[in-house]
Amino acid sequence: MASPRTITIVALSVALGLFFVFMGTIKLTPRLSRDAYNEMKRAYKSYVRALPMLKKMGVSSILLRKSIGALEVACGIVMTLVPGRPKDVANFLLLLLVLAVLFFHQLVGDPLKRYAHALVFGILLTCRLLIARQPEEQPPEKRILSVNGEEQPLIHDAAPEKGKMKVS
Repeated sequence: MASPRTITIVALSVALGLFFVFMGTIKLTPRLSRDAYNEMKRAYKSYVRALPMLKKMGVSSILLRKSIGALEVACGIVMTLVPGRPKDVANFLLLLLVLAVLFFHQLVGDPLKRYAHALVFGILLTCRLLIARQPEEQPPEKRILSVNGEEQPLIHDAAPEKGKMKVS
């Protein structure tokens, strides 16, 4: 049976992955929701206006929106389908992306209700990454200590026999 840690990581990975695929798709095409797509276009125009250095670097609102959308879709697919280390890399990239989006929202002075979802999903990405990076806890009988080339079980990890107390 899978550990609670594994179940948590898988559930967060799939949920976050699907969310970012959905949000990235909205940034790329009006097929899912024309209203949301038009809102994204308007928002990214305000982000580029608020950061003139993007304009100087040749980054238009269309390029910014499409590149962020494509990155969200790609990382969302990895989070949903690809096992192992690539999931953590996608998680980290999405976390950086969420931080950038939060910065954009603050820069243009959006109210909290406009970026609350980004805040919540940033927290969820952080939690998933922290849980995934924690080492698996080994059962006590598997822990050993090497002394003078001999492997010995750790004394403090040995579980007391059932019904008996351990006295130090």
